[in-house]
Amino acid sequence: MRHSILLQFFWIGVLLNGCSSLPDKTIRFTGLSDCEPAKVLLAQPQKLGPASSTHTLQCALTAVRESSDPAVLRSPLPARLALHLAERSTNASEKEALANEGVALAERALTQGDGSEGAVHYYLAANLGLAIHDHPLQAADNLARLEQALKKAADLSPSLDDGGPLRLLGMLYLKAPPWPTGIGDGDKAMELLKKAADDYPDHPLNHLFYGQALWEVDENAPLAKHSLAVGREKLNTGPWGYNKAIWNKEFNDVAQEVSASSM
Repeated sequence: MRHSILLQFFWIGVLLNGCSSLPDKTIRFTGLSDCEPAKVLLAQPQKLGPASSTHTLQCALTAVRESSDPAVLRSPLPARLALHLAERSTNASEKEALANEGVALAERALTQGDGSEGAVHYYLAANLGLAIHDHPLQAADNLARLEQALKKAADLSPSLDDGGPLRLLGMLYLKAPPWPTGIGDGDKAMELLKKAADDYPDHPLNHLFYGQALWEVDENAPLAKHSLAVGREKLNTGPWGYNKAIWNKEFNDVAQEVSASSM
């Protein structure tokens, strides 16, 4: 099952009508007695990411849960921390609970702020996609919500996460059912994913997603394989921390799909 932040929309082809409510459960971490003080942990939020240890991320998420600082409450950091931890979890129920919490934290940030923070919309969508990944009944009612959040993020902060809003929105259009049953649109997907790969060439998943679109929309195996090769080189040479192993498997899966289908 594919669960990385940038591949979590692959399930959308199985959407059905259903309920949009998300379960409410908070995962409590153990062994955090040696956490640094909250002020220290949250002083440099940009350093809390793929290269951070799981322990550090757990300490930081616990700190933001307990924070009453308005700057923390309206920032994208809490939702981003929940997402990083959800992606790393190997326990399905824990993964889902952390992603659900990420949605709630992003929603809280939107109520605390003025809605102009593109990163909040981005991490809301990323957490939501992961939370409903295995629940097609919930997925149907949240499809429009995903599109709205990603379009907002793409409008406000297209460069975030090296083109993250563009590639997630592109994948949403690539994998969603087409009109009249859904919002899927191969042309929109190709345009967004090409732009992500062209404008932000250092992120490996921009090339992975564009390669997949080249194959699924145009059935162009040579160009798809070239895009995958470029992306894999970026993955092997870049500072991608804990994401590297996860993404490498994604590259293998898509490369096998293209090779098998083009034989």
